[in-house]
Amino acid sequence: MKEFVGLIAGIIFGIGLTVSQMVNPQKVKNFLDLAGSWDPSLMFVMGGALITFGLGYWLFIKGKKKSLLDNDIPLVSQDPIDAKLLIGASIFGIGWGISGVCPGPAIANVGGLNTTMLMFIVVMIVGLLIGEQFKKRM
Repeated sequence: MKEFVGLIAGIIFGIGLTVSQMVNPQKVKNFLDLAGSWDPSLMFVMGGALITFGLGYWLFIKGKKKSLLDNDIPLVSQDPIDAKLLIGASIFGIGWGISGVCPGPAIANVGGLNTTMLMFIVVMIVGLLIGEQFKKRM
């Protein structure tokens, strides 16, 4: 059942990305281009996502120890903001800014057999594997 709920959530997420055109790298790049052809629509998509999460959290998660599917709800990690987090977030942000693509929209684009997105996913997987090896050595 948990996998089915995850599949449905992923499909809804992919549809939302497609409808909002966040699967289009140029749309993301235009949001980041404050001095040129700035497009504020990503701000509204993020705002809508925050409102949806906030309501969902307030209605279904806050103060509960079990989820609707009877799984434990883990407490938020209290890990400090450290160099690893800052470096990883910076690499992610720079890559997102250069390419206009992040993992969610790239995976949503797989159905269209877009070769650029398929290459992005291959490079993303290689980066994850390199990161795991780097982490093991630290």
